[in-house]
Amino acid sequence: MTIISVNPANGAELARFEEYQPDRIDGILAAAIAAQKKWRPVPLAERVKLLISIGAALRGDKKRLATLITREMGKPFRQAEAEIEKCAFNCDFYAEHAPAFLADIPRDAATRRSAVLFEPLGVVLAIMPWNFPFWQFFRFAAPALAAGNGAILKHANNVPQCALAIEDIMREAGCPEGLFRTVLIDSSKVETLIADDRIAAVTLTGSTGVGRLVAAQAGKLLKKQVLELGGSDPFIVLADANLDRAAEIAVQARFNNAGQSCINAKRFILVESIADRFVDLLIANVRKLKLGDPMAEDTTVGPMARGNLRNELHDQVQRTLTAGARLRLGGHLPKDPGFFYPPTIIDHVRPGMAAFDEETFGPAAAIVRAADEEEAITLANRTEYGLGASIWSRDLARAEALARRIDAGSVFINALVASDPRIPFGGIKHSGYGRELSDFGIREFVNIKTLCIDPA
Repeated sequence: MTIISVNPANGAELARFEEYQPDRIDGILAAAIAAQKKWRPVPLAERVKLLISIGAALRGDKKRLATLITREMGKPFRQAEAEIEKCAFNCDFYAEHAPAFLADIPRDAATRRSAVLFEPLGVVLAIMPWNFPFWQFFRFAAPALAAGNGAILKHANNVPQCALAIEDIMREAGCPEGLFRTVLIDSSKVETLIADDRIAAVTLTGSTGVGRLVAAQAGKLLKKQVLELGGSDPFIVLADANLDRAAEIAVQARFNNAGQSCINAKRFILVESIADRFVDLLIANVRKLKLGDPMAEDTTVGPMARGNLRNELHDQVQRTLTAGARLRLGGHLPKDPGFFYPPTIIDHVRPGMAAFDEETFGPAAAIVRAADEEEAITLANRTEYGLGASIWSRDLARAEALARRIDAGSVFINALVASDPRIPFGGIKHSGYGRELSDFGIREFVNIKTLCIDPA
């Protein structure tokens, strides 16, 4: 199979690669096992120096790497630069905090001295998506490597150049030979990789459908998994909210990265008394966005990553309109080259419509009207997903009380949902399980070992 990199801004082929053959993959896995055995006993204070070096390498090559992201998956260049900087910050964060996160925890026992230890699992397979081609990997890799693990990256096949660039950065930063490698293979070959005894655990960021497959494949082999899957995040605006601020942030929450993020706000659930005013403000702000060449400084919305993704989104929009929703902005397929889709707003969306029930992975916002805050919470929870949510209200105590009733891995009040190394990230229900980032994330791929010593 040939893996082809395509520029989504114009449909032009950028590069092509032949997938790795079994003997090459076998050599990569053998080298990873050997390298991880040597890496495991390296003192943690020495291991975190690698993270500092990786962060420096990312920052030192930021413009080139951001350009690669933009050319290969269409993210506006300024957003791509921010992605690289976030990866570097993540490395710095774990370099500083991993020693505390992984320190032995003493336990008092009546008759024994005891402690909890955190030890690496081995070589972890990372199956990563295209939408944040560097961030999704490094948010896993920095804590995993600090904990003493090795890593193999199977990246999305529309970003092979990003996958290989990550390998180059790791090598430049001084990563021990073999401890990390990229493999270029078709998705149909992943099950064989998961089944290999040299893979100790699996982490996946991707769709809920793919998550089910990976969970089944790894689960039958009793291999640990962390799954960060799809989302249909609600953006709840209450009657007392600062509407100007909420409508301003709503644009970023939905249309950043052309709406191609699991934690983009997708369902804007508005209390009816302020719904018309909010929608007017949102439309006015969305009209200020500029759709175009993602390398241009003034572009705020680039193309979608692939043509099939754009077609799927347009189908969801059309099915929602056919079911009775009202189109307020966008909603058409451009005739120009590339995989562009205009920022779209659909009003009067209800349960049973595609834009409510399904994850819409692109620049389309669904407006859902609720009679009051009680119905708003009911509608927010009426989804198979449970990744993130946001609530907008001036009454912080009430907003916090409502946040505790939302089924989600995180709830942000008066802010857009975002991932941050300092706080845990992940979902519930069909949005997956396990956590990334913070102290919770670094402890996902370790053996939490109990040590008891009887002094008698």
